[in-house]
Amino acid sequence: MRTFAYLRVSTADQTNLNQLHEIIAAGFQIAEHRVVAETVSGSVAAMERHGFKKLVDRLEAGDVLIVTKLDRLGRNAMDVRATVEKLDGMGVKVHCLALGGVDLTSPAGKMTMAVISAVSEMERDLLIERTQAGLQRAKAEGKKLGRKPTLSSDDRSQIMALKAEGASLAVLAKRFGVSRSAIQHVARQAKTV
Repeated sequence: MRTFAYLRVSTADQTNLNQLHEIIAAGFQIAEHRVVAETVSGSVAAMERHGFKKLVDRLEAGDVLIVTKLDRLGRNAMDVRATVEKLDGMGVKVHCLALGGVDLTSPAGKMTMAVISAVSEMERDLLIERTQAGLQRAKAEGKKLGRKPTLSSDDRSQIMALKAEGASLAVLAKRFGVSRSAIQHVARQAKTV
């Protein structure tokens, strides 16, 4: 049985040494060449991370992978679950120190993952519900939603007049400090009015 550690931090000014010390303090002996550390945002799915993909390629049935927290294994509960299931399918045990060192591929670990997934899904649904209620309330109060227009109605009128005189998209975009597509959008809107 070989033991690996996966350490992840989000930014270059952070260090992963605390994670390694935590794993060693928990009693795991890991050879230096079996410690995989990378700096990558937690919003990136585990299997899209360069270091994690290389680690998975090295893992074999009977190996153990140690992480300090669940968020090291994925960007959300669904990603973590998919990652653990993939590793379980390979015969790799996954231990998470934040969950008492439980093996996430064991029956108790799978139950823990199911509960965490259910709670995460409920939190996501509540967030969506609150967001929708807030948007409806804002609409009912007559608030205009969306981004504030970059160009005023006066700017739009000037753009159409200059365009009619033959001004190019590039010239208009530079003059009004917007993109060419913004100028094209003004022209399209003027045709539909």
